[in-house]
Amino acid sequence: MTRKEPHDDRRIEEHIDRAADRIGSVWPLHSFVTANPLSGFEDEPFHRAVAEAEELFGGRGYPHPSVFRRAWESGRIESETLRTELAAHGIDREPEMLLEEMAAAEAARDAADPDDATETVDRVLSKWLAAFLDEGRAKWPMSNREDGFYRAWRAVAPHDGDVPVPADAADLPETATEALESVLGEYPDGRWVEILEAHLAALPGWSGFVKQRTDDGADPWQAEYPITLAQYLAVRLTITDLLDASIELDADDGTDGDDADEVPLPEIWLTAWEKSYRERLLDGIDDAVTDPATAGDGGRPAAQLVFCIDTRSEVIRRHIEAQGPYETHGYAGFFGVPMRHRGYEAAADTDACPPIVEPEHRIVDRPTDAEPTAARDRWTGLATAARNHFTTLKSNLVAAFTFVEGAGSAYGSAMTARTLWPSTIATLESAIADRVPSVPEVTAPAVDYDAYDDHDHADHDLPQGLSHEEKVEYAQNAFELMGWTEFARLVVFAGHASETTNNPFGSSLDCGACAGNPGGPNARVLAAICNDDDVRATLRERGIDIPEDTVFLAGEHNTTTDEISLFDGSVPESHREDLASLREDLARARSGAAAERTASVDDEAAVDEVERKAADWAETRPEWGLAGNASFVIGPRELTADRDLDGRAFLHSYEWTTDPDGDALEAILTGPLVVTQWINNQYYFATVDTGVYGSGSKVTQNPVGNVGVVQGNGGDLLTGLPLQSLKRDDERPFHQPLRLTAVIHAPVERVTEILRDHEDVRVLLDNGWIGDLTVVDPERGNEPFRYAGDLEWTRERAQTTAPERTTSVAVSTADD
Repeated sequence: MTRKEPHDDRRIEEHIDRAADRIGSVWPLHSFVTANPLSGFEDEPFHRAVAEAEELFGGRGYPHPSVFRRAWESGRIESETLRTELAAHGIDREPEMLLEEMAAAEAARDAADPDDATETVDRVLSKWLAAFLDEGRAKWPMSNREDGFYRAWRAVAPHDGDVPVPADAADLPETATEALESVLGEYPDGRWVEILEAHLAALPGWSGFVKQRTDDGADPWQAEYPITLAQYLAVRLTITDLLDASIELDADDGTDGDDADEVPLPEIWLTAWEKSYRERLLDGIDDAVTDPATAGDGGRPAAQLVFCIDTRSEVIRRHIEAQGPYETHGYAGFFGVPMRHRGYEAAADTDACPPIVEPEHRIVDRPTDAEPTAARDRWTGLATAARNHFTTLKSNLVAAFTFVEGAGSAYGSAMTARTLWPSTIATLESAIADRVPSVPEVTAPAVDYDAYDDHDHADHDLPQGLSHEEKVEYAQNAFELMGWTEFARLVVFAGHASETTNNPFGSSLDCGACAGNPGGPNARVLAAICNDDDVRATLRERGIDIPEDTVFLAGEHNTTTDEISLFDGSVPESHREDLASLREDLARARSGAAAERTASVDDEAAVDEVERKAADWAETRPEWGLAGNASFVIGPRELTADRDLDGRAFLHSYEWTTDPDGDALEAILTGPLVVTQWINNQYYFATVDTGVYGSGSKVTQNPVGNVGVVQGNGGDLLTGLPLQSLKRDDERPFHQPLRLTAVIHAPVERVTEILRDHEDVRVLLDNGWIGDLTVVDPERGNEPFRYAGDLEWTRERAQTTAPERTTSVAVSTADD
């Protein structure tokens, strides 16, 4: 074939950008961010997207028929709801027969024979990607990394015995662009995007990681050792060409023909399951809320506690409310402060806001008490020096053997103790930690914000600290989104974090709204803001009157043990009695929540068990994380008060009467709703195909390069949750794979207008990425309206076992 004229860099990049649309971003393991693995397909209907993704990635898009069978036989799929859904699609065969049909189709799924040459390409490329993208783990790093991935690989490629590379690197194309032109020039220009897309999809973990790192302008590793998708593809296609492997990897998308718009049978079963769940969720909700203007005065609450909307908060909130006159609320766990944080003694900054939000401030913990700080620094300095010394001995070729001879017995004893008595070891480590002098800013919210109110940029690209106006804005936004009109003497902003040992996926259990980091720092910032007298004065001018005796403090909910730590350094003596009472009630609530999570009748034994799980380095399921998530409820706490939602619901506080313009609701629908959809779909897809969209079993995983994990000793960077975070065993899921059900307590016209203004949110609903949206309309007697697509709604009667369907009507013309 005749070579085409060379393409310029911009033309190449345009092709690559189009090809990368289907590839989801993958974050480093230390800041594991939940995302829909098929986010690049959200512009298509769900059933078409999963069909195309199966062709591209090879992943299943629906639960296995055996999962549907168990859900049907256990009653989670209501038989009448299933029959109604089947009839709506013109299917009148018996469910048992349909299950057999789906099982037969599953067994007949094409199992293409592996291409040995392509597998070699994947293996070789993964080897070099792991070496180049290493973030400080390797003792002998790859050379020439500062020149970029393609040039670094080109320099060492002649020494790679796995690929027949010319002995002289000069015989390889000099630049990534030239390398791509050399291979792609043999193919029509119109085929380039399909070819590039297929090669990106061959290793979606590594390509997604490169995509994310390229997009992150603040990544220091990218600045030092640059890599782009163009360089990635240049190396891959060059290796592919040298090995005579197939350049054209793409397959038919499987959506052409008469069946492209036909909803497949598994999706009908999935929809019936989701509707069955929705009906149980809505049962009793529609008449549970009273108008706050007519509600009686229940007295001032003993304390108000604000938790992240995370599903794990639902359990602890119920148990706290059972202890006395406490109010609990839900708010996105970064508490509305988009910041980059550097903790005391931390080696690097971390983003503490959702991936869809850019950090706007840099917050640094600075000690104000020099005496304990100096003592702590001496302790930590000695500990760091000791760790570095042992690391050097273990990794030094000369010293390694004598080190093992001398220290092997001690290490063996320590490993035995940690394996057999993890709780005892954890208690010992805690006792040692207690001997180390603490720094007030590490254990309390007293961060010296005044030191950086001048907005100095220092050596960073973000302003350091917050201005007065910004502080007022964040406090006002929080109270308006939650619809607050009164304040208790104590108000607690409780972030959350997880505590686990030997867990590469530990960040997946921390706060997703804080980019996979603990939420305590954000809680401390907002508490400090709200305790600021100048901030309160400005808020009072804006109609938010915080009583003088209200004190804000931060806390952090340990989701593994359900312990809530309070950072009480700013609490005055006048509130110490209130604080002591709150601590006692939190301890009792913790015991009850732990007993519920462990299905234990003994609260004390339950606490011991969750603490063991946190300390045991052999524990593959320290906690279930957000497994089970199925719904997002936006409304006042009364909407779900006294109801056991089984830790399956995201709960965001919202009061429609205090949001006349709908601005607060708009912020929730365009922010937290989108993020919870990501979370829900990641859990969904990782459950239905843990091998492709998850990460397989933890037991056979190995960390690589300080950036992720692989199965065994190499291969693709794994992108999703492990089997142990999703399933009881290889076959039985713990997480019920359902798409998100959203419930909003607000006038239906208000929701319609927001959807009309935000096509990106409307597309998620119209295309089925959010399974269901129901509005409980307080202006129509809390009657439920189900979203029917295209900005229309189905008006339904109050829920019993199943809803009564009525004619779908446009809300703007609905008859009251």
